[in-house]
Amino acid sequence: MNGISLVIVAALVLTLAYRFYGAFMAAKVLTLDPNRTTPAVRHNDGRDYVPTNKWVTFGHHFAAIAGAGPLVGPVLAAQFGYLPGTIWLLIGAVFAGAVHDMVILFASVRHDGLSVAEIAKKELGKASGLATSIAVLFILIITMAGLAIAVVNALYDSPWGTFTVAVTIPIAIFVGIYLRYLRPGRIGEASFIGVTLVLLGVFVGPMVQESWLAPYFTFNRTQLSIMLAVYGFVAAALPVWLLLAPRDYLSTYMKIGTILALALGILIVQPEIHMPALTPFINGGGPIIPGPVWPFMFITIACGAISGFHALISTGTTPKMLTSEAEIKAVGFGGMLVESFVALMALIAATSLFPADYFAINTSPAVFAKLGMQINELDALSQMVGENVAGRPGGAVSLAVGMAHIFSKIPGMQGLLSFWYHFAIMFEALFILTTIDAGTRVGRYLLQELGGMVYKPLKDVHWTPGIVITSAAISFAWGYLVYGGSISTIWPLFGVANQLLASMSLAIGTTVLFRMGKGRYTWTTIIPMCFLAITTVAAGYLNITTNYLPKSNYLLAAASGIMIVLVVFVISDAVRTWIKIANGEQALSKPANSTPGN
Repeated sequence: MNGISLVIVAALVLTLAYRFYGAFMAAKVLTLDPNRTTPAVRHNDGRDYVPTNKWVTFGHHFAAIAGAGPLVGPVLAAQFGYLPGTIWLLIGAVFAGAVHDMVILFASVRHDGLSVAEIAKKELGKASGLATSIAVLFILIITMAGLAIAVVNALYDSPWGTFTVAVTIPIAIFVGIYLRYLRPGRIGEASFIGVTLVLLGVFVGPMVQESWLAPYFTFNRTQLSIMLAVYGFVAAALPVWLLLAPRDYLSTYMKIGTILALALGILIVQPEIHMPALTPFINGGGPIIPGPVWPFMFITIACGAISGFHALISTGTTPKMLTSEAEIKAVGFGGMLVESFVALMALIAATSLFPADYFAINTSPAVFAKLGMQINELDALSQMVGENVAGRPGGAVSLAVGMAHIFSKIPGMQGLLSFWYHFAIMFEALFILTTIDAGTRVGRYLLQELGGMVYKPLKDVHWTPGIVITSAAISFAWGYLVYGGSISTIWPLFGVANQLLASMSLAIGTTVLFRMGKGRYTWTTIIPMCFLAITTVAAGYLNITTNYLPKSNYLLAAASGIMIVLVVFVISDAVRTWIKIANGEQALSKPANSTPGN
């Protein structure tokens, strides 16, 4: 199998899906109205509700949703072969992920920019609203920990990568100030300056690694865990225009540019896909993922096909930035399809490695020894990279090696494998950090909403003590899990949590469609919801019975059980509401059918 075939198929399928299915969702299912006043325009406060240029909003949204999932998930799922992951990434992204993101973003815009929990409260009732709030907060903390630990594993003991990622923070702040005070509205000008500075940081990285500055950018896992939590706190507490939005959309240039370069590299190099279409591990017993292809592949790939975390962004920061409902298609539907393309490129890069080399990187030496495989190019690759890449599980390193391997074979790029490897590590870290800052901010919103039930001032998003307290609390919660966890304990829990949230969000979005009188189109959300819910509950049950309890990991078993119960309760309540609406027992929802301020 040749990688070029997968690139062409992916590009064609996703482009056609956006053109036809995306247009169907926009015109028929949601009936987007560009003349409605959006929450960003109606509540413009210069801090959280800020009307923003369409492409800056897309950049922020894409940067926020495209974290570790589309990079790490498909790489880990390559254990089953390249075919299962490819099929699910294409079908799942179009008919589940893009629909999920677009519908829930639309629901938040029509509900004045409210969170998914507040939408559930209005659409389903107080009990489901509270259950959703608790479930979302629970799932968000686990999700942030799952994303952050991938950054820790990618950047520890890497001064080059750490420096390059760190300098994006002051660059973003400068661009934010530049656009707000120095040269307002000059988005193209600011983008050019910002991207140039970010690229300069990449090229300065090797000099930092070889200079006296290297020790100041060399940190172990523990130190990076603490630093990431501190960064999350700062990003959540500062105004969105100062750090979060400019950093995210600048990172998007790097992300999309790198993925397009990788796609071009695949077209030029035409790497062979050495991983077979299916491996013996589809029936279980794999060294990376403990169970069979169903249901474990779906929770492992997660974000590249559908992600509940996207609901937190689509009902958190993004609806507070849109200037027109017409932008929902490009931002919601289009953003998910671009993420799917990213995931497919990651899958190609990882599966271009020889299977033995892939498993040697993604398992411990003791586990790999039991597989009875002989490595092919790994020793040579480690020597060219400049560090031992074997026994670095988690997906990030194998992806970086695969990307570097492809880039270094482009004419004129020979001998630069070490540069491309560290560039890929930095690229992965940028992907993930932009999700962490947005996710922590969304967690702050949610914690303020919940805290406001007990202490009313906390609900005021402009009250500085409340902002600081809730930002610190949410950062500490996920930072604590990263501090004491590992990829093997957190990622399976992250996968279940993420997909459970997506199932619940699809149920809430379906309720919005029913209340709008769009019952004939609810198959677009009910079908993916049913498949995802059944698959994820099955995966959660197997995780508890075959993974957590046998290892006496009662905390993770309890966390999985609580999440499943909460999500099943919300979905059941949603189904009950649909039946009532169908029987004419409930009136149409006012927030979803009217536009305050118009």
